[in-house]
Amino acid sequence: MKPVLRLVQLLAMTVWVGGLIFFAFILAPVAFSTLPSIHLAGTVVGASLRVFHTVGLVCGALFCAATAYLFRTAPMRIRGRYEMEILLAAVMLCATAYLQFNVLPAMEIDRANAGGSDGSIESSSQDNPAHIHFDKLHVRSERVEGTVLFLGLGVLFLMSREGTDPATKAQHG
Repeated sequence: MKPVLRLVQLLAMTVWVGGLIFFAFILAPVAFSTLPSIHLAGTVVGASLRVFHTVGLVCGALFCAATAYLFRTAPMRIRGRYEMEILLAAVMLCATAYLQFNVLPAMEIDRANAGGSDGSIESSSQDNPAHIHFDKLHVRSERVEGTVLFLGLGVLFLMSREGTDPATKAQHG
């Protein structure tokens, strides 16, 4: 059972972190550099982000469930690493939920309220309150998403260290 839970942990966190890397370094830059308008690129990126956040929430829940079970069955001397992994993943989950259910809907409202000549945020006036708020939320979204990525890398680092601890080797070996 422990090898299966370890596989669930690894797959869930790898899919989540790998997806964040793909999104930040491939999807978004390619969309904004190749699509004919910023509005269209933003629409593609926003829709992709909503789907990806759902994937992240599912992966995070699976990761936490598998890690909690491993924690429960682990000897006391190695539980600290599992506690840290769950804590980091829980912060990642909360941040992703915040973006999905608070920030993205607010950005969509601002985009609609800014209502430039062609219905896009970039064609509205820079001093439009909805445009200003949209820009603030966009910066916040990038920072929170970056934080989630770095926390995920931290979780993967902790998981990679499990095999180097003699107490962990005894448990998994």
